[in-house]
Amino acid sequence: MTHPIVSVRRGTPEDIPATLNLIRELALYEKAPHEVENTEERMLQDGFGPNPVFGFHVAELNGTVAGIAVYYYRYSTWKGKRLYLEDIVVTQSERGKGIGKLLFEAAIGEAKRTGCNGMSWQVLEWNTPALRFYEKFGAGSDAEWINCSLTGAQLAAYKVE
Repeated sequence: MTHPIVSVRRGTPEDIPATLNLIRELALYEKAPHEVENTEERMLQDGFGPNPVFGFHVAELNGTVAGIAVYYYRYSTWKGKRLYLEDIVVTQSERGKGIGKLLFEAAIGEAKRTGCNGMSWQVLEWNTPALRFYEKFGAGSDAEWINCSLTGAQLAAYKVE
């Protein structure tokens, strides 16, 4: 039996098309494909422009991008600098091969390398496979906090006095 060759590395501009495809695959899995508004152009600007706001790692399986871990930094007034893991996505056909673990470990390594005082992320309450995955690392969850947000349309419509 041959084992697939998986390597994890920092994402590059050339990885953006595959990354956006995986983001769309995740949105489909989460039953919200219509909510993906991001574009390759926006991701190139936001990840590689003069003021990058996110970073990412890719997992390649036999030379093809099979997974991503997208992150950014946030600041907690109580804890200090923290890495926020926006998403780990492994393409459906390659799940169960340890790729998610390698990507999660890459995010942990990034948090440690950049002096973060912790790491956080969100999981949908119905996503049992993801919840079980993170439990293997000893991760806790906090049901006390409620997520709040404004959409781009709401921001545009708001009149600042």
